[in-house]
Amino acid sequence: MSTRPPLAASWMKVATAWLPFADAASADLPLGRLLRLALFQVSVGMASVLLTGTLNRVMIVELSIPAGLVAVMIAIPLLVAPLRALIGHKSDTHRSVLGWRRVPFIWLGTLMQFGGLAIMPFALLLMSDPAKATLGIIASAIAFLLTGAGLHVTQTAGLALATDLAPPDKRPRAVALLYVMLLAGTILAALAIGSLLVDFSATRLVQVIQGAAVVTLVLNLVALWKQEPRGSSLRPSDPAGPSFAVLWRTFIAEARTARLLAAIGIGAAAFAMQDALLEPFGGEILGLSVGTTTMLTGAWAAGALAGFCLAGRSLSRGGDPLRLAGTGLVAGITAFLLVLFAAPFQSSLLLFTGAASIGLGLGLFSVGTLTETMARASGEGAGLALGAWGAVQASCAGMAIAIGGTLRDLISQAASAGGLSGALNNPAAGYASVYIIEIILLLAALVALGPLVARRRQGGGQTLAQPFGLREFPT
Repeated sequence: MSTRPPLAASWMKVATAWLPFADAASADLPLGRLLRLALFQVSVGMASVLLTGTLNRVMIVELSIPAGLVAVMIAIPLLVAPLRALIGHKSDTHRSVLGWRRVPFIWLGTLMQFGGLAIMPFALLLMSDPAKATLGIIASAIAFLLTGAGLHVTQTAGLALATDLAPPDKRPRAVALLYVMLLAGTILAALAIGSLLVDFSATRLVQVIQGAAVVTLVLNLVALWKQEPRGSSLRPSDPAGPSFAVLWRTFIAEARTARLLAAIGIGAAAFAMQDALLEPFGGEILGLSVGTTTMLTGAWAAGALAGFCLAGRSLSRGGDPLRLAGTGLVAGITAFLLVLFAAPFQSSLLLFTGAASIGLGLGLFSVGTLTETMARASGEGAGLALGAWGAVQASCAGMAIAIGGTLRDLISQAASAGGLSGALNNPAAGYASVYIIEIILLLAALVALGPLVARRRQGGGQTLAQPFGLREFPT
């Protein structure tokens, strides 16, 4: 008689070993209800694909809008991210007449996403018309701001609701599951939008973006239905804690914390500078279609999901989060080299491999630095540490996106005018310059992290040997 375990049992062992959310469900929050709540992450992933995957390529290549202006538009939503800590605090203390705390914020964010996506295609078409460019720029800025702000409000309050509903011992894995759903939604949205835009036209673009607005509304309604119990906001307020100034001075008192934040900012800028350029690079330099370049976002998300799972396995075995972050930076350097060589070899395979590797590196770097940041503050300072991580990461990423697009424009104009030397006068020069700068920034982030790893080794090699789970992972 065979003693081999059933196939289902074998797969369960694989899931438990590799996925940080395998046991996220509980009696109070069954898996079906948790997966339904996670639908708001799918809508967030879909909006992310449009903002940073599809529209930047369409605006630059098909609508001939300057890359610098496109980069500024894409950076606008990221600059809202530092307000997530304030949004979360407001949802903690909000007292709704209907007895809800989180639902009003999720619904407000949903309406902002819907409104931004509804007006966005018309704003983009106005911006591409020289006679109405000023009106189009204003309308596009409003559309991007509404969509980005709605995305952050929805996600922050949604994650807070998940922590409310899940038992304390299941919260890290429940929220980890929500983030995996974000990446899965990003992949699915990239495939769906890419296939719909294979035959690109202005009419089809309007249909796709407004269809995404309707799908967002439906997904978030289903996600919210009968999730938060009424009356949860009627409990007495908690006593006021220490002031922000006191907590901040305590947090940055140690020099290593400032170095860590510097490394986070440099690394975030390095990974984000290409956010507005990767899809236009595939379209303009490699001649890929809108649908194909949209799938680059799917490749990026697949790499990030792999990085998330690898990070979970490493940290659950006591891995050093700083070394994990360093590994992510090295993966990023390799990724941008692959993207650079895609142009002379005219290889879409190198480009897609590079996009997936960028996601892998960013996933490892983000999880490693966030885990290290969380280890440096506990109790009353934990929220401040998470807010500092999110603020530094998002602000530096937003500025890097705007700078990257502007540099691409300036260098491409110089190359087209013959202002560069020899072989550098080609259409890929602007993109290549940005990728080279990103490699240099990744090396600088490694330099910033190095002393932190060395001091840990001298101090006895302490690591965080604990089960992996991200309770409040900022986007």
